[in-house]
Amino acid sequence: MNRLKYLGITILALFLAGCGQTVVETLKVTEGPSRYAPGSGKSIVILPFADYSEGNIESAYRRNLTITESLADRLTINGFGLSVQEDVFSYLVDQGVISLSSYDNHANSTLTTELSNDWSSVMKGEIQRYLDEMESESKGSALSSAGAHGLTTKELAKIGRHFNADYIMRGRILEYKTRQDPSWEPWKRGLIPFINGGLNRIVFGFADSDEYDERNEGLTGGWLAGLTAYGITGELVDSLIWGAVGYGMGTVSHTSAGNADQAAVQMRVWVQDAATGDVVWTNRIRVLVSPESYFADTQYDALFNTAIEKGVTTLIDNFVTYAYDL
Repeated sequence: MNRLKYLGITILALFLAGCGQTVVETLKVTEGPSRYAPGSGKSIVILPFADYSEGNIESAYRRNLTITESLADRLTINGFGLSVQEDVFSYLVDQGVISLSSYDNHANSTLTTELSNDWSSVMKGEIQRYLDEMESESKGSALSSAGAHGLTTKELAKIGRHFNADYIMRGRILEYKTRQDPSWEPWKRGLIPFINGGLNRIVFGFADSDEYDERNEGLTGGWLAGLTAYGITGELVDSLIWGAVGYGMGTVSHTSAGNADQAAVQMRVWVQDAATGDVVWTNRIRVLVSPESYFADTQYDALFNTAIEKGVTTLIDNFVTYAYDL
């Protein structure tokens, strides 16, 4: 009886220990820069990056924010003084360097909803015409809002004087997308998808998913017909069919399971002297990040954040190591 009592108390203690919250803190700049940091006494302005990757303007704005935040962290660690990004953004908008119009993609949402209501065909035609005009105007300004315009030496000097900066950092996002991890490690894809996909590649080579399904069905059907011809009962054939499907050997497509996503980020960064406009340093990096195993965090934000932080860290480390006149 005492044992049951102690067991009940132990279980109750475990439940009580599980009450509360799990807190995860992520402080990017854990320590301030030392007095001998490479950028000590220097200041830099980060301009919005030009975005030539896939995606709409709203997602481009979010990508810019993520990259800019990571750059600010690494520059701060290396001792550089920074201007507040909202102030920089506001100044560039006031000067006509960038435009906010194409970021506002919700202005026509009400009109789009009205198209599905019970309006006459004439009225719907007018609404559609107005939406087309708005979309045309948005496309016309989208390119200018993807990043900064080309800037003259005079404009760069003006930005430098306004923010009392020594350097101006600019860049472009060349690639920001998900892709299939080309590696075939079973701990990334899972054991059964690894076996199934590997056998499909060996037998059929490279083909589209539909072609794999068609060839698998033909091969499985021929194989089972041969087994039946040799006197194997229909009941056993059924069990073989379900066994083949269950183990990924039948009509299961090679892309239906076990896909390993990979985040691909590529960017180019320039640093210019604010007074002369001379390029002090430039470099480009491409980072590919995929989960270490099938059980790792596969969410896109985790993959892209890791790719951005790794790429930015490598670029800034290269900048403070090899750039001259710091």
